[in-house]
Amino acid sequence: LMAGAQALSGKNVMDPGCDGNRYLDLLHGQLLLPVFLPDATRGVVRSLDSADLRGCGVDGVMMNTFHLMQRPGSTTVHALGGLHRMAGWDRPIVTDSGGFQIYSLIHENPRNGSISNKGLVYRPQGARARINLSPEKSIQLQLRYGADVVYCLDDCTHVDSPFESQQESVRRTVEWSRRGKLEFDRSVEQMGLSDEKRPLLFAVIQGGGSRALRKWCADALLEIGFDGFGYGGWPLDGDGNLLIDVIAYTYELVPSRFPMHALGVGHPANLVESFRAGYTLFDSALPTRDARRGRLYGFREEPSVLNLRD
Repeated sequence: LMAGAQALSGKNVMDPGCDGNRYLDLLHGQLLLPVFLPDATRGVVRSLDSADLRGCGVDGVMMNTFHLMQRPGSTTVHALGGLHRMAGWDRPIVTDSGGFQIYSLIHENPRNGSISNKGLVYRPQGARARINLSPEKSIQLQLRYGADVVYCLDDCTHVDSPFESQQESVRRTVEWSRRGKLEFDRSVEQMGLSDEKRPLLFAVIQGGGSRALRKWCADALLEIGFDGFGYGGWPLDGDGNLLIDVIAYTYELVPSRFPMHALGVGHPANLVESFRAGYTLFDSALPTRDARRGRLYGFREEPSVLNLRD
């Protein structure tokens, strides 16, 4: 995917290498930017093992905090020595906060959960116990998992949500990120990690389709101080079109020394457009899901999809 994007395009944690490329320095190695991170939701990319990923040239994966805390469970991950040992993966792992996943499930069925200033509460269907995820707990779990990049909990919305909901989302995201940063700093000090041995901490810029809210969120997060940032919210409009104007504007709000992650962007055409807008990190379950269904991606003059089952 990224080779195709480059062919079609033209602590400072991003280091320029002697070859002129830019790299993201992490605990388990460097990521050559731009990079696509396949989603290994519960610790594995479905139907593949670590040897398959290395053979494909994959340098890093994205894992999901919300799903990991359910299956195999945080206690199991810790007992197995963290995500890297559990997955047999010695390269970088990025974990998200779990906020988007819980938001999506609550959006589908509001009776199963709630969002408040304290955090997110969700009761899986048929389960007795509720899942409580606060900004502090999300950070604690990700650090315990041994991730290379940790994400602060954010309050996600859809671009079509009312302005008042977007405004509340930004206010809550900023406050949760502030609390997440405090917990991250406290935990890193308690764990005795030096600045060189700690994971990176990213925050998510929310604001829906409002430029004013996106700027408010970005300015507040920059003032708190993070190692990198992600584009937050569903990246598509109600018709399935990429919100490239908002995505590009959000990138312009952040100084170029910070890595920017287009969260959830994985369709070839959308990935190329986001790369052209400046983003250098991408993740999605779409490419591997398409592959399991017999679809291949190609890049010539434009990205294309070949369906092997037609």
